[in-house]
Amino acid sequence: MSPVIEFKDVSVIREGKNILGPISLSIQPTERWVIVGPNGAGKTTSLNLMATYIHPSHGDVFILDEKLGNVDVFELRTRIGLTTNNLLASIPDDEKVLDLVMSSAYAIIGRWTESYDLWDESRAMGLLTTLGIRELKDRTFSTLSEGEKKRALIARSMMSNPELLLLDEPAAGLDLAGREDLLKRLDLLALDPSAPATVIVTHHLEEIPHGTTHALLLRNGLPVSMGPIDSVITEEHLTLAYGVEISLHKADGRYFARAR
Repeated sequence: MSPVIEFKDVSVIREGKNILGPISLSIQPTERWVIVGPNGAGKTTSLNLMATYIHPSHGDVFILDEKLGNVDVFELRTRIGLTTNNLLASIPDDEKVLDLVMSSAYAIIGRWTESYDLWDESRAMGLLTTLGIRELKDRTFSTLSEGEKKRALIARSMMSNPELLLLDEPAAGLDLAGREDLLKRLDLLALDPSAPATVIVTHHLEEIPHGTTHALLLRNGLPVSMGPIDSVITEEHLTLAYGVEISLHKADGRYFARAR
């Protein structure tokens, strides 16, 4: 089984500063990963490499068996589901939720002259149902709450049946109820054997869904630890990554940490 993501001695350098790497990692199709670490650790840079939005300064990046630099990234992106707050500025004010989800099948935002069939609408409705917002299909996206917007964007990211799903801080900005509702749905996704390989970036350990199998913990662009999640998310590793002594406990498959 080929990895869906492979970094081989990868570094990203900007203005003479090494902001990521060197790092090597391999993510298999059945794995669910989380990338964690303090601000400036290299989490977003890692995700941008995986999303084909940037290229490495050194080393090789392979996404879905394609090497960055040797592939049309616009074609490759149709095989990747991505949720990021950067999409929000591109969504038209009058965009309907159902249209937002369906238009992902064409890798566009906003209805133009494309046509959709009953299969497109049926899949979009199924995803909205899975994310708990079926009743919002005719609502304008701009009128949704933050939690509803997050769920609509996740539904959109899954519309094209991607082979790889990348979620950038999916629970950021949500209140407690909204966060817990979203995490329950991400828990189900992580535990679904038919779901694509998933990588989530988060600042907060309590936002790691139950069912996450692997973790990458970064500090100053370098891996502190990576591998099976319980071997990575430890008090020792977190203390090293964050520079303060961390107390950690796990309950019902979720992690909770605080400074001692």
